[in-house]
Amino acid sequence: MIVNIVSITIKPEFREQFEAVTLHNHENTRREPGNIRFDVLADSSDPNKFVLYEVFADSYAVEHHKTTEHYKRWASEMEQYMAAPRGKQSFEPLAFN
Repeated sequence: MIVNIVSITIKPEFREQFEAVTLHNHENTRREPGNIRFDVLADSSDPNKFVLYEVFADSYAVEHHKTTEHYKRWASEMEQYMAAPRGKQSFEPLAFN
């Protein structure tokens, strides 16, 4: 199992567009056979910061995700919405429910 935590800071004027394309990515990622979880979290203290909490069955599922149209659309649109480069950390769960 692979867990990715992606941190994103967006430009305030693009919040609506960011949310739309991110929710589209979320809905379609949840339909992927190797996806276990995909949460989109908004920072309660800064409306321009978000975290994506992604859980995939294995590295093949992660690689497959990157080939999907919904991910490609999300990744290409993000470039104009982001105020800073996105951060990403990958983890292997020690204990997971």
